[in-house]
Amino acid sequence: MKIETQCLHAGYTPKNGEPRVVPIVQSTTYCFDSTEHIAQLFDMPTEFMYSRFANPTVDAVEKKIAALEGGVGAMCTSSGQAASLLSILNLCNAGDSFIAASTIYGGTINLFAVTLKKLGIECIFVNADASEEELEQAFRQNTRAVFGETLANPALAVLDIEKFARFAHRHNVPLIVDNTFATPILCRPFEFGADIIVHSTTKYMDGHAVQGGGVIVDAGKFDWANGNFPDFVEPDESYHGVSYTKEFGAMAYIIKARMQLMRDFGCYPAANSAFLLNLGLETLPVRMKQYCENANYVAKFLETHKKVASVNYPGLSGNKYHALAQKYLPNGCSGVISFSIKGGRKNAVLFMDHLELASNVVHVADIRTCVLHPASATHRQLTEEQLVAAGIDGGMIRLSVGLENKDDIIADLEKGFSFVE
Repeated sequence: MKIETQCLHAGYTPKNGEPRVVPIVQSTTYCFDSTEHIAQLFDMPTEFMYSRFANPTVDAVEKKIAALEGGVGAMCTSSGQAASLLSILNLCNAGDSFIAASTIYGGTINLFAVTLKKLGIECIFVNADASEEELEQAFRQNTRAVFGETLANPALAVLDIEKFARFAHRHNVPLIVDNTFATPILCRPFEFGADIIVHSTTKYMDGHAVQGGGVIVDAGKFDWANGNFPDFVEPDESYHGVSYTKEFGAMAYIIKARMQLMRDFGCYPAANSAFLLNLGLETLPVRMKQYCENANYVAKFLETHKKVASVNYPGLSGNKYHALAQKYLPNGCSGVISFSIKGGRKNAVLFMDHLELASNVVHVADIRTCVLHPASATHRQLTEEQLVAAGIDGGMIRLSVGLENKDDIIADLEKGFSFVE
């Protein structure tokens, strides 16, 4: 099936007399005929046994997302942050390190640089535009993964996925790509060498700002038995000696994440949240096309406005990432634009506070146009040096273009500009 069809049909096929729409299985528990059956599941939880591990509604959505990305399996989480966290913890132990592009989302930077450091895991940040030679200088003997965003939030830097994949694979470690802004409609990182994909499904996949969620998707192609990941090969005593590579083969990564990490952290989404996410996924191709069309129109308007210092949207021909966008995002660069207003932070805040159609919210990738001031909000915890590395200044505004009529969006922006000197 083509991806538009997969958005509607993948993950769930009703049998004769069953519901046409994915049903909400609002249950934490499942019944079994014998004590022995339950005992076997605690040795190898490969069936629905408790909704901290898996749920039929969530399972259908996981299968759909895996199909959309071209992976062998997926695991939904309660948030995008949880997905990023578990994607790393599935690979790194205390004393290990991993490499991440410095342009990634501010909340992820804090998670990686501060919280994981307390757990003994070091994040080594690199310039997303670094050459392969410069990337080599960041690699260490204890490095276990490389992490980047297809489209960085909010800097909108486009990751050269093939370059980062070559670098990671040269050292026998996987590349993890956050594909939240692009979604599989605009980019499928597995096709360019990525090994693991994470999403904040709260964003475009849901699209309607009604539930939080995340997902980890496994390409099923990485060799976990290459010597760098003994936890995948050696017996897991917490599951009676199972070897993930021997027992599960291509699905070793995602099964280990569920059996170890979801078991212990329990950050699994509710069935109702998955049901709402599925509704968003069904219209994702239509929405992404319109987001991109509207954003291109708005970006060109901002590019010529006398009160705008700079516009960052890879869809613009003059953008520094335009060539990479043509390669990795030929069908569009999402609906998110970052731009800086002349006069810095003061004018940025003044502009935003006078918008009416666009909502000033801590959210992005919504069906409704919204704005945010990254330096004051999502990246507030970063130092000045980190802000510069993330491509953020005081005058920057993150504009998430919605599905309203594009002329109404422009009219609202013009009103905001009228209050700026």
